[in-house]
Amino acid sequence: MDKMKNEIINLLQEDARYTPMQMAKVLGTDENAVKSAVNELENEGVIVKYSAIVNNEKLKSDKVQAFIEVKVAPQKLKGFDSYAEEIYNFSEVQSLYLMSGGFDLAVFVEGENLTAVARFIAEKLSVIDGIVGVQTHFILKKYKIEGQVTSIKEESKRQIIQA
Repeated sequence: MDKMKNEIINLLQEDARYTPMQMAKVLGTDENAVKSAVNELENEGVIVKYSAIVNNEKLKSDKVQAFIEVKVAPQKLKGFDSYAEEIYNFSEVQSLYLMSGGFDLAVFVEGENLTAVARFIAEKLSVIDGIVGVQTHFILKKYKIEGQVTSIKEESKRQIIQA
């Protein structure tokens, strides 16, 4: 991949709101060249989606997010990709990764509440033929999302007393 495309990717990862004109100024190039490179990156599947990073705590949302470790039993003619395809088609699944180590798949899910996530695990995920174990970790607080710190440290309101 050429240098300009790499720089465009870096800029968009920093802030997906950059316009082609802004990127062209930063890169010292023509806006049409940036537009063309971005189109190529999208068509090649390098850029998959543009999205906002949202801190749900600030929304006062009751949605629940969980990270689920999934262990599968390898089956003849059924590789990890087929398990992944079956799992990522569920609307609750936000992200899915093949992992090394003590479990095979990392599944990040979101539900309206704790009951909805529990129902997803019990009725959809755990019943997939070949899944031998799941371990669920509920996300309680996000300190950093996609490289962005979620909250600014508040000044301590405690009074300093010297003796």
